[in-house]
Amino acid sequence: MNLEPSPKAAEFRERLENFMADHVYPAEVQLYREVAAQPRDHRQWTPLPTLEGLKEKARAQGLWNLFLPHSPNGAGLSNLDYAPLAEITGRSHFAPEVFNCSAPDTGNMETLDRYGDEAQKERWLKPLLAGEIRSAFAMTEPAVASSDATNIRTRIQPDGDGYVINGRKWWISGAGDPRCAVMIVMGQTDPDREERHLRQSMILVPSATPGVEIVRPLPIFGDADAPHGHMEVVFKDVRVPASNMLLGEGRGFEIAQGRLGPGRIHHCMRLIGLSERALERLCRRLSQRTAFHKSIADQSVWRQRIAEMRCAIDQARLLTLKAAWMMDTVGNKAAQAEIAMIKIVAARLADQVIDITIQGFGGGGVADSVLTSAHAYARALRLADGPDEVHCAQLARFELGRHAAHDGSRTGGSGEVVVAGFDYLMER
Repeated sequence: MNLEPSPKAAEFRERLENFMADHVYPAEVQLYREVAAQPRDHRQWTPLPTLEGLKEKARAQGLWNLFLPHSPNGAGLSNLDYAPLAEITGRSHFAPEVFNCSAPDTGNMETLDRYGDEAQKERWLKPLLAGEIRSAFAMTEPAVASSDATNIRTRIQPDGDGYVINGRKWWISGAGDPRCAVMIVMGQTDPDREERHLRQSMILVPSATPGVEIVRPLPIFGDADAPHGHMEVVFKDVRVPASNMLLGEGRGFEIAQGRLGPGRIHHCMRLIGLSERALERLCRRLSQRTAFHKSIADQSVWRQRIAEMRCAIDQARLLTLKAAWMMDTVGNKAAQAEIAMIKIVAARLADQVIDITIQGFGGGGVADSVLTSAHAYARALRLADGPDEVHCAQLARFELGRHAAHDGSRTGGSGEVVVAGFDYLMER
């Protein structure tokens, strides 16, 4: 297993780090000020001027659409190549959008690139790649436990030469952005089909279609996360042409599998970047502060925590790079266990590292914009793209199936050998 980045990826990494140092980090104070200055009404969903300026600079330097592995529409990078770049952009709350590499647009662009027909690509993928529009992904529903996506009840009903959509969705990221022009909606086209995973389909719904209503914004820990936003959306007798169906009826789960695998790699590497930055800031903070006549950095409890954080971050990074390498070499389906592992590990890691960092900052930690936004993001991602419990259940199922496939005779796995070994150890 070779986890070395390609020469092209190494070049992008150097350019990206320089751009972050020269443009993104120095702009963060102003960006947070612009967010804080937004009125707490419909006007808060206005794009940030400083962020738009950064996007122009990034695009001019060719730091644009770095994802889309193995696609002519991307930068020509593999999942393994892109993973360290996602880590770099994850260090700042604003950076992914600067490079047109932010969710949910990345997942939607990957979906259109992989599953869209030429007309769908021309109408929606092309302007998304250009950063001219934004998009949303509508899957989760308030009325059911959407961690089991077969529960989804939104109805996509064939009607003449099109489809009529009825349902209620929530946590629709990006739907609050005034530039959001299209939503990818998952719903049932055949609710009575015996195979539950073939009941669902995905369809393209222009945001301005009659019957699409944004009910309310959903804050995360009291933060509206504007202008990106997470919305509750109602679809009432929304009619779209049949040509808006992605791939075909009953293929929603197939599309979801192809969409969510790369997206989880992106999320996990961004979380690792966020954790890395938190640890760096914590070390500087502790070295600059004194308590009880002693540098806080010299106190044993903090040294223990720092060492454990260092180990955990590097372990998570290696696991995520392995998952990216497997996606490139054996495909997303064969890498399902590794993708489940990184989603569990990276989200919990970031949640813990940022929490410890806030503790190390003392009272200043709960008022620090970088840390508080990071805390909200990391905690939310233990639910987004599937909660920890679902990934744990999936991973356990893979593991149980793997060991049930043989009798254990070659690995010491039979009950008799295990018990005998246990007795032997207990005697000594």
